[in-house]
Amino acid sequence: MSILPPYSPPDFSCPPLSDAPAVTIEPAPADGVVPSNFHGTSNHPEYVHLGEGRWLLAPESRMDATLILRDDVLEVVEARRVRKGDAVVVGRTENGEEGIYVHVTGFQPPEEETVDKFSFRTRGTRETPFSRSYDELYRVLRHDRLHGHIVWVLGPAVAFDKDSRDAMQGLVENGYCHGLLAGNALATHDLEAARFRTGLGQDIYSQHLRPLGHYNHLDIINEVRRHGSIAKAIGELDLQDGIIYACEKRGVPYTLAGSIRDDGPLPEVIADVYQAQDAMREHARRATTVVALATQLHAIAFGNMVPSYRVMPDGEVRPVFFYIVDMTEFSVDKLANRGSAQAVGILTNVQDFIVNLWNNLRQKEA
Repeated sequence: MSILPPYSPPDFSCPPLSDAPAVTIEPAPADGVVPSNFHGTSNHPEYVHLGEGRWLLAPESRMDATLILRDDVLEVVEARRVRKGDAVVVGRTENGEEGIYVHVTGFQPPEEETVDKFSFRTRGTRETPFSRSYDELYRVLRHDRLHGHIVWVLGPAVAFDKDSRDAMQGLVENGYCHGLLAGNALATHDLEAARFRTGLGQDIYSQHLRPLGHYNHLDIINEVRRHGSIAKAIGELDLQDGIIYACEKRGVPYTLAGSIRDDGPLPEVIADVYQAQDAMREHARRATTVVALATQLHAIAFGNMVPSYRVMPDGEVRPVFFYIVDMTEFSVDKLANRGSAQAVGILTNVQDFIVNLWNNLRQKEA
């Protein structure tokens, strides 16, 4: 069975799409301002009709952006990036009425026969068995390790446990991570563990509180700032393990986005929210698989940037897989309610998840 489900494009030869008018284009009236009837994008494949049966697919998309037509190429642009005079696609309908078509069934499998009109357990909850989701994720990660761009979105909980931290380090060092997104806390507590073997003052294995351990994360921030960068601190403090250590060792880029509550922060933390968004968006443009662990705000933010599909260099249209792992349904539901309906939730403890994941991938390689 193929890892990637095939993409079925719309049939533009049949009504109503065969009768669709050409899309309307209007110039942006000012920098950062779009026409009042602008088309707001989704994360689904979106096509516009240029006339005479010629439809263009936006090569990338994201929610809540605008479509700009430049030299017969569609660009998905955040409104703040629009410049006066840009050719903005306008129209609020999505089924061809105004030359715009949003295609939501491109990766939909053949319809399965439903025996009963009523059935139990049709929605994922904490009682749901996730064996199939794990198996699919194993296959996807092995495929995209060589043929895709895997992005991890991590909350600090991953660094609070020795085994989960070791597992994430193993994933990075063995090519299962092409980009890492997090906040100040993940990097801080991972470096704290490398320096003091604690996470927020608790031993990362025994979870015993260390005397004055609540200073440890502040001390490591201060040490890193004293050295001027994370890379220099790792070398000069002779730190030998961890998630950030693995990223530096393997050359995996990581983006640390700041927040109001940050301590320090570390020198690499991007304090300007729009600069952080731009840096994260670079990974969104390349992502083929996203795994978000125990970080609601980061997961939702990145989910809003990531399309449900990717147009590959050879023209193939493939899905972007998005997995969100958390203890409760709340984060999963919140992400779906913000438009990332393709996100697959796995409801479990993230430390257990990452250890199980790495153990399976490692065994298959042995």
